[in-house]
Amino acid sequence: QLQLAESGGGLVQPGGSLRLSCAASGFTWNYYAIGWFRQAPGKEREWVSCISKTGGRTNYADSVKGRFTISRDNAKNTVYLQMNSRKPEDTAVYYCAADRKLWDDVCKTEINDYEYWGQGTQVTVSS
Repeated sequence: QLQLAESGGGLVQPGGSLRLSCAASGFTWNYYAIGWFRQAPGKEREWVSCISKTGGRTNYADSVKGRFTISRDNAKNTVYLQMNSRKPEDTAVYYCAADRKLWDDVCKTEINDYEYWGQGTQVTVSS
C-alpha cells in the first residue's frame, strides 16, 4: 500500500531553519514527482514547491523562493524541504504529495495533480 509520511515539523523562531522529510513506501518511488503543500489555519491549502522524479527539475512558490530548497534522495525514498529564514506566515501544516510520472520529468503545482498525500506535519514559526 502506497504511503507517504512527513516528519521534521516543530516550533522554530523567526529567521530560523527547519528541514522537513517526506518518506515513501509501497510504490516505485522513482516514477513519482513530489510536491510540498501547506495549509494555514482558516486558509486554503497552497502549493509550496515540487521536484520531478529524477530531481532534475524543481519549482517554488514566489512566497518561499530563495528561502526554501527541495531535494530528493531516491536511494532512501525521501524528499526533503529545507526551510531557512522562516517567517511567522510560514506557520502551517505541511503536506507532501506524489504524482505518478511515467514519461515526463516535470512536476506540477495544482492540488488536483497529486494522487497520494501524507498526513501532514505542523510547523510553527513564533518567538
